Formats: sequence, structure tokens, C-alpha cells
Amino acid sequence: MYRILQKQVLSNFVKLVVVQAPLVATKALAGQFVIVRLNETGERIPLTIADSSPLEGTITLIYQEVGKSTMQMGLLEAGDGFENVVGPLGRPTEVKNYGKVVLVGGGIGVAPLFPIARALKEAGNTVISIIGVRTKALLFWEERMVAVSDRLIVCTDDGTYGRQALVTEPLQELLESEADLHRAWAIGPAVMMKFVAETTCPYNVPTLASLNTIMIDGTGMCGGCRVVLDNGAQFVCVDGPEFDAHRVDWNNLLERLSFYRAEERLAVERWQRHVCNLDLAFEEMVR
Repeated sequence: MYRILQKQVLSNFVKLVVVQAPLVATKALAGQFVIVRLNETGERIPLTIADSSPLEGTITLIYQEVGKSTMQMGLLEAGDGFENVVGPLGRPTEVKNYGKVVLVGGGIGVAPLFPIARALKEAGNTVISIIGVRTKALLFWEERMVAVSDRLIVCTDDGTYGRQALVTEPLQELLESEADLHRAWAIGPAVMMKFVAETTCPYNVPTLASLNTIMIDGTGMCGGCRVVLDNGAQFVCVDGPEFDAHRVDWNNLLERLSFYRAEERLAVERWQRHVCNLDLAFEEMVR
């Protein structure tokens, strides 16, 4: 078992866990991910490594409760653990001194953005970071992003904190005013990354998007994580997770991500009904 040493609730549906996984921690690089499994019959969930400590033998994972498996994971506490943690998987971010770079993170995408920003800063880059959330209550790791950024712009959809804007608005302004932007990264909801790519494309700024697709085995064998580029299909688990955002067929990706929404909703409903039935049975017993 891969034991959870710490747990932190970042918002109502976003949780952070520090997991004991020494072999993964010693090899993990910025941009890589793991696949976790709650128990021997559990779903395989890909999660980007938000931080790691080779000295302590731990990795930090941040996840949002969006389906049955992640809701079950949200119930875990310190002392509990995962049946499996496989990784590090995927190709790490290519880190070198590019000059001035911009990193754009949306929602929970701030978590995988942090180690990339840190690595780029350590490599001597000037790092400008833009992070966006729907509302202030969903914002996390602002202090960490400040520490690894030369400039940080925070946006909220509702204006409860920072600047009321979508992340593409300050990005557009930077592209207009900063002629020496050499590279961009985008991590967050697929639709956000699509519009980041559309924003940077006219300025010929190379842009990388870190994709989190449907994934099963993590070895490129199942084909579930297939992403279509302008030169053909590749697999996120072994060819990615970072891809040239200007070459991704975003409409195809968005369609593939929605394939199993009905089944996902049904799984949640069945699980919640099951939990409720247990609660009712227990209440009957103690009356």
C-alpha cells in the first residue's frame, strides 16, 4: 500500500494528498504523472505529480472530485493509502533557458503548472504566470506560484479576487506588449487550452498543452488516450502528456472527453444511492 501521510482540503471538491512513494519520488521530473488505483477493483486514475521530495520519498497529488472514483478518493484520510501508484509516466517537460516564457493555468491545472514553472525558473528563464479560477474560493497555491514566477497574474471569472477576466485576456495583452516571449505552456480544462492555443498562434509563440485524456493502462497499448494531431494520432501516456497546442485537433479531443459522461453520471448515482442505503440501514439499527 502507498500510504497517505498528509491530506489537505483545498476547496469543497479539490483535495491534496502527500503519498509515500519513494521509488517514484526519486525519478519524477516536471510534467510527468502517475496512475493510481484505490483498491484491487478500482479504476485507474492518471494524476500529474504536483510536487515530489526524493529525500522524504513522497509525491504530492492534487485531484478534483468529478466522478465516482475521485469521490471515493476524496474520502481517504492520512493513514489510508492507494493499492497502486505507477510512475513516473510520460515524457517530462523539456526544461532549458528559453528566455522569457508564459505559463497559463486554469482551475486545478495550477497544480501541475507549479513544478514546470519552478523548473523553468531554476533554468534561468523569466517566468510570467497567469492562473485563473471561477471564484476566489477555488484558488490555491498562489504563494507557491509567486515564489517561482517573476510576475503572477490571477484571474477570477466572477471578480472575487485578482482580475475579473478569462486567462486569455491578459495573455493577449502580454503577446501584444512582450515581443520577446519565446514559449508558452497551458494546463487546465481542454476548452481553456484550446483558446490559449488560438490566442498564441497568430504571434507564432510555440505553445505546449499538457493533456489529461481518458487513460487505462498508461503504456500506449489500449489506445484510450489517443489524441489527433495534424500529422496523425499519438498517445498521451507515452508520447505526451505535453503536445504542440497548435497541432492538436481540439474539437476531436473535446468530443472524446465527453464519450462516457452518461456512464460516469450513472456510476456516481449508483454509488451515492448505495452509500445512502447504508446510512439508512445504520440509522434503523441504532433507533
